[in-house]
Amino acid sequence: MRDGFATRLNVYRVMAHHPALLKSWARFRDHVVLDNRLDRASLEIVILRTGFRRDSRYEWMQHVVRGRGAGLEDRQIKGAALAPEQAASATDALLMRCVDALIDTNRLPKDLQAALCTEFGKEGVLDLIATVGMYSLLAYMLESFETPIDADIAAALELDPLTT
Repeated sequence: MRDGFATRLNVYRVMAHHPALLKSWARFRDHVVLDNRLDRASLEIVILRTGFRRDSRYEWMQHVVRGRGAGLEDRQIKGAALAPEQAASATDALLMRCVDALIDTNRLPKDLQAALCTEFGKEGVLDLIATVGMYSLLAYMLESFETPIDADIAAALELDPLTT
């Protein structure tokens, strides 16, 4: 695992203190990050919203940079921290409402399931739920251990900050 994803990010360096957990995490992480039924930009909106709602500075900053890499415009990224009605698109608003419902009520109501299923299919519904769960768990770890922002992310945002 030293040659893989686990050495690149501070969050995984924290997890490395429990090698069995990190090893188990790897497969789930690969599915959520690489094999998700949500398109890359939609996945980043879900992660940003989850990071915002979980008050995880690390995840927010990490995914500002990753979101830009996925083609998100700064207005979409900023929108992930606003009310869903202020989102940059109807799809972003739907994704944000889904994240909010999961965090606020621990469930995805039928109307949101149906709308999400129309947009991303049944597997997309499950992938969204798994993504919110995974990034919520990461937020708990990151905040508990006061994980520092990765140097490359800090440098990227210093060069091109997200202005409000």
